[in-house]
Amino acid sequence: MGKYIIRRLVTAVPTLIAISIVLFAVISLAPGDPLAQFAADPRVPEAVKANIRKQLGLSDPLPVQYAKWAKSMATGQWGTSFQSRSSVRTLIAQRLPATLIVLGSAFLLSLLLAIPIGILSAIKQYSAFDQVATVFAYLGNALPTFVSGLFFIILFGVKLHWFPFIYRANIDQTGLAGVWEHIRQAFLPVLVLALVQTAALMRYTRAAMLEAIRQDYVRTARAKGLRENRVLTGHAVRNALIPVVTIIALQIPGIFGGAIVTEQIFRVPGTGNLLIQAITNKDTPVIMAVTFIFAVLVVLCNLLADVIYGLLDPRIKFS
Repeated sequence: MGKYIIRRLVTAVPTLIAISIVLFAVISLAPGDPLAQFAADPRVPEAVKANIRKQLGLSDPLPVQYAKWAKSMATGQWGTSFQSRSSVRTLIAQRLPATLIVLGSAFLLSLLLAIPIGILSAIKQYSAFDQVATVFAYLGNALPTFVSGLFFIILFGVKLHWFPFIYRANIDQTGLAGVWEHIRQAFLPVLVLALVQTAALMRYTRAAMLEAIRQDYVRTARAKGLRENRVLTGHAVRNALIPVVTIIALQIPGIFGGAIVTEQIFRVPGTGNLLIQAITNKDTPVIMAVTFIFAVLVVLCNLLADVIYGLLDPRIKFS
C-alpha cells in the first residue's frame, strides 16, 4: 500500500501543476484591475501607481507572475494580497476557524444522520419510516440553501428570537456563556448545510444499500443460517459504503473551501466569504491560494477514499 500511495502522490504533481496553470491564466486574463480604485484616483501620481504595480509584480509578464506565485506557494508563503497588503496565509488562517466550525459541524452531523437513516430506509423499504425519510430527502435536495436559509432566519431568528442570524467573529462572553453563544450563532448555518448534505448523502446510502442487499452473497449468507444483523453489518453494509465513501471524500474539501452562499446569507466570516471578496476585487493571490488548496485537498481525499476501499472490501488490491 505504501508504494501505491507514493505512486499516486507522484502522479498527482503534474495534475496539480496543470490545474494551477489553467487557474492562473483564467484569473489573470479575466477583465478587471485589482488596483482599479487606486488607479482611478487622480491625486496619485502616475509614477507612484507604476511603482506600486511593479512592487506587486503586476507589470511582469504572466509567466513571470506565475513563477513568483508558484515559488511563494512552494515555500509556504502563499503570496501577498493585492487589496489588504497582508499575507494570504494570514488571511486564510483568520477565516478558516469560522469555516471549520460551521462546515465541519454540519458535515459531521450529516454523517451521523444520513448513513443510519439511509441504511434503515433500504432495510425497511416502502415502510412509513422510508416514506418520511424520502420526503425529507426530496425537500433537502429541492430547497436551495438561500431559500432554506431565509426561511430559518425568519422562523428562528425574526419570529421566535431563538437564535441570532448574523454570525459574529468576536464574542465578548467567556467560559460556558461564550461557548453557548458560539453554539447559538452557528446553529442556523449548520442546520441549513446539514439539511442539504444529509438529504443527498442519505439518498446515495439508501440506493447503495438497496443494491447490496439484493446481491447473491447476501442471499448465500442468509442461506448459511447467519443472523440477519450479521448479514447486514458484515456483508451488505460494508459493500454498500464503498460508493458512499466516494461522495464523502468529495465533500471533505468543501469544508475548507467554505459554503459560499450560506456564508453570505449568515455573514459568516469564513473562507467562502474571503473567496467572494477576492473574486470581486480580482485579488489573484487570494483566489489562487484558496482554489489551489482546494484542488490539493480533492486529490488527497480521493487517495484517502481509495485506501478506505481496500479496508471495506478485501478483494480490492493495491498494485
